[in-house]
Amino acid sequence: METDKKGLKKIKAPLTDEEVRALKAGDSVLVSGIIYTGRDAAHKRLMELIGRGEELPVDLQGQIIYYVGPAPAKPGYAAGSAGPTTSYRMDPYTVPLLERGLKGMIGKGERSKEVIEGMKKYGAVYFGAVGGAAALIARSIKKVEVVAYEDLGTEAIHRFYVENFPAIVVIDSHGNNLYDTEPPKYRKK
Repeated sequence: METDKKGLKKIKAPLTDEEVRALKAGDSVLVSGIIYTGRDAAHKRLMELIGRGEELPVDLQGQIIYYVGPAPAKPGYAAGSAGPTTSYRMDPYTVPLLERGLKGMIGKGERSKEVIEGMKKYGAVYFGAVGGAAALIARSIKKVEVVAYEDLGTEAIHRFYVENFPAIVVIDSHGNNLYDTEPPKYRKK
């Protein structure tokens, strides 16, 4: 993992255990490589497959899932606006995916205690993406392919090829959590 002149850590997806363990809450990162998308409906279908003991449509080993339903692409772009959705809605489905090798999640908002404990146990990281920067985020998406559940439209599982996707490590694999450490710094005494 290299760091650029601005102090941003450049990481390549899929992630290794070593990379995940080296990331710390508060690190600003630029992600390049392959990330997958998934929201509520796709996660529910993944859980149904797991419940039946069937293979998932994506090998999650080392992968990152971005909680997004991308808007249709404008001419000259691979994806339209691609802002994160609220992550806690995926919390009931997350630990089984961590057990299957998922190493990163990108979204917005807090995560449950169970998810954080699962991240520590299986070595995963939660990245925050800025919702108000959806158009800027879309510029880092270079190619989009639907890989599963096309009938779900924007909520299908997509494979994104990204270059310098901006994110912040909100919760690291050791359980350090910006939602716990940062708000007290700004409260009036």
